[in-house]
This record gives sequence, C-alpha cells and structure tokens, in this order.
Amino acid sequence: MKDHQIPKATAKRLPLYYRYLRILHQAGKLKVSSTELSEAVQVDSATIRRDFSYFGELGKRGYGYDVESLMQFFAKTLNEDHMTNVALVGVGNLGSALLKYKFHQSNSIRISAAFDVNEDLVGRIVDGVPVYPMDDMKEQVKIQQIDVAILTVPAQHSQDLVNELVKAGIKGILNFTPARITAPKGVLIQNVDLTNELQTLIYFLHSGNVLSHEEPVEEPSLSE
Repeated sequence: MKDHQIPKATAKRLPLYYRYLRILHQAGKLKVSSTELSEAVQVDSATIRRDFSYFGELGKRGYGYDVESLMQFFAKTLNEDHMTNVALVGVGNLGSALLKYKFHQSNSIRISAAFDVNEDLVGRIVDGVPVYPMDDMKEQVKIQQIDVAILTVPAQHSQDLVNELVKAGIKGILNFTPARITAPKGVLIQNVDLTNELQTLIYFLHSGNVLSHEEPVEEPSLSE
C-alpha cells in the first residue's frame, strides 16, 4: 500500500475482501459484483466501491470484477507474496494462544520468535516457535529480519518493551495490552483491547442503540 494513501477503515477491510476473493477463486468463480461481495462480507456495496476506488479502476462497468485479477491485486497490496516474520513478546496465556493460532488465514505471516522472562519457558520450543530471553531480542530481530511484533505483556511493562522493540528495529506493533503505548514517528501501532471491545458490545446490547458495521469515513489516513 505504499503508493496509496487510504483511510484506516478501508485498510482494515482489505484483508476481508481478499479472503473472500480467495474463496471465490478456489470455487472456480470468474467474476463477482459489488452487490455479491456486499452480501458475503456484510459491507455496504457503496462502501466497497469507494474502497476499491482508492486503487483506480479495478472493475468494468456492467461486468463487475474479475475474481482472479482482483485477488492477485489485493495479494500484492497486502504483501501476501512476501513472508513476514513476526515476534511475539510475552508467552503468557494470550501469547500461548496466539502461538497456537498460527495465523491460518494467511500463508505469508508467521511468528518466528517469541520472547519472555520466564526461565521455565526460555529455551523451549512452544508450538514450533523458539522462546528466547528478552536480552536476545535485538539480536534475533536483526538475524530473522523481523519488522513486526505482537505485545502481550503486563501493562506496567509495555512501554519499556516498546522502547526496546523500537531500538531493535521493529516498525510495527500489535498491542494487546490495555496500556496506550507510544512510539516514534514511522513506527505503526495497532491497539487490540479485548476488554474494551467486549464492553462496547455489551453497551450496544443493553442500550438499544444500533451497532453499525461501518467505521466513520473521516478517520485519519494510514500511509506507509
């Protein structure tokens, strides 16, 4: 996505489109309309057309979208043709679950190294992933050419570890801690607060308000 500046909401929907296009391609389907995509991924067709418009002409009026070419386009856009090594920092309950998950919806993402302070874990292979001491972080990030890290540590340690990850050369952090971490310009942070998401769901469940499937279109842009 380096040649495009697109809204963050749009960027979040691209993997959803890509996964469904893969399903269509595997089923032998040759073309798909924005209406069909809308019904499958539960995103308004106008939103889909707007999302696609950020990348130029991806379809033909009256024909729809060619499944194979669109799938290949999004594969390239999402770097699916390039293996991305990811570091996991914190092999507790959540970290262990992520190791088991193995990102089965993508063939181009793998956790190649995990880091922890627990001496009972360090030196072990957990679900196929070696666990290193925190002191080895900088060295392993360089050796394994890791650009992305997943943070699943106690909140009180999160910022210190972010600082260490940045020094090691990490460019993107998926933060599962409740702490609002900060990083220098050029380092992307994506926060995933499971408690916050659950509380938001419960609020809409009991308030009678409608939970929209769409995110505001006026979100800040995400550019690389």
